Formats: sequence, structure tokens, C-alpha cells
Amino acid sequence: MRKSLMTAVGGSAVLVAAALLIPTAGAAPGDTAAHDRTAHDRTGRAAAGEPKEGSVSAADLLAKVEDCKQISDGKYKPDEDGSPSVPVCDTESAVFWKADLDVDCDGQETEQCNKETDPAYQDDTAFHTSDGQPLDAAKTPYVVVPGKSDIWDYSDSGIQGGGIVAVIKDDKVLYAGVGDVGPQEAVGEASYAAADALGIDPDPATGGADSGVTYIAFKNSKTDAIEDHAKTVELGDKLAKEFVGGN
Repeated sequence: MRKSLMTAVGGSAVLVAAALLIPTAGAAPGDTAAHDRTAHDRTGRAAAGEPKEGSVSAADLLAKVEDCKQISDGKYKPDEDGSPSVPVCDTESAVFWKADLDVDCDGQETEQCNKETDPAYQDDTAFHTSDGQPLDAAKTPYVVVPGKSDIWDYSDSGIQGGGIVAVIKDDKVLYAGVGDVGPQEAVGEASYAAADALGIDPDPATGGADSGVTYIAFKNSKTDAIEDHAKTVELGDKLAKEFVGGN
């Protein structure tokens, strides 16, 4: 949820149905290498300091989104109290926008995400885990799409709950699912876990990035278990390879 409270957005929460995430077995005591492998497997995320997830570089992805064929009817505000400056741009297989990153902490209540840490906290997300639970913003990298409006309706572009998004900040690439719906007039928001993985301060009250974040949402894509980040990375890498290899 953005720092300023959003107005209600139509539509009910959507269940992303599929198999549950099976936890990875723990490493044996004293096995440092195994511990490192287990930490990577559990999140599907590159180890700290690695610039990207998967095999496609940030530079290759950004090279495909240099020019904007605007699909939105107007532009979005990077913040609800800002000026409209961010268009949603169209390509054959994806849409993209270049904006800021506000930290969304909605979903399951955790030490990082609750009413004390985030005054705008809500205990639900628009889209759910494979077993019907709100997402855990502190653990699950997800992206927030703007609410459907006359500016743009994400579903018209083949974007849906659980859809795969490549999020790029500097030389870092993160694959995330579409997990929540935000205000109708603002864009540029992702979960606590997404911010943290990109090296952005994830504090929901004071963190985030003012600019420099690119979101590439792949059309007609969907993970059946948004909480399984390894699965999101696997699918995201496949889509990214096709995206950079296309015309």
C-alpha cells in the first residue's frame, strides 16, 4: 500500500490455484556450501551481491524498452500526490513502465509488515497464494499494478494475477509475480521482498526508490504458485530470453 491511503479498487481477490510450495530440506550443520545452496533454493533468488536472476542481463532487457509505444490513455503519477509523467508502453509480448518503487507491505502480518511498521497496512492482497492465502510481502517478490481505469486496464493487455514481471534496477534483474492492485492513477510499486532483493530500502514508511526502476510485464503469462519464487524465476527467465530474442 502506498504511503498515502488508496481508494477502493473494484474486483475481488483472485485465487491463483495450483500445487503448494514444497520446502527445501535444510543443510547439515557445519556444511557452509550446502547452507548457501539451501538459502538460494529456498528463495529462488541470486545470492547477495549477484546482479541478476536467471540468465538475461539487465542491459539486454533495457535495450528492448528504449522506445515507448504508449498504450495507456494518458500517464500515471509516480505517487498519488505527484504529476502524471509515466506512460505504459506496449510491445508484442510485454508492456512496460519506468517509474519509482513504493514499498507495498500488504498481505500476511509479519514482523516487517504490520500496522505498526506501515500506517497504510492492509491484511489482504488482490491475488493470493496457491492455497488461497494473502501474499507475504516480506517473503514474496510481487508487483502492484494500477487499478483498472480509463487510463489503462491491465487485463486488456493480457496481464493478470500471477503474471510474470521483470523488475530492473541498475544492473539487477528480479522476477516477480503480479500480486496486488493499487490506485487507479499511480504506478510504481512492489513488495517489501522485491525492494529488498533489488537493494532498495524496503521500509514501508521511509524506504523505496524515487526513480530508476523498470517494470516489464509479460503478456498472457502466469505462475500457478506465486509464493514459489524459484518457479517464478524459471518462468521469468524463459520469457525474458524470448523477449530479448524477438524483434
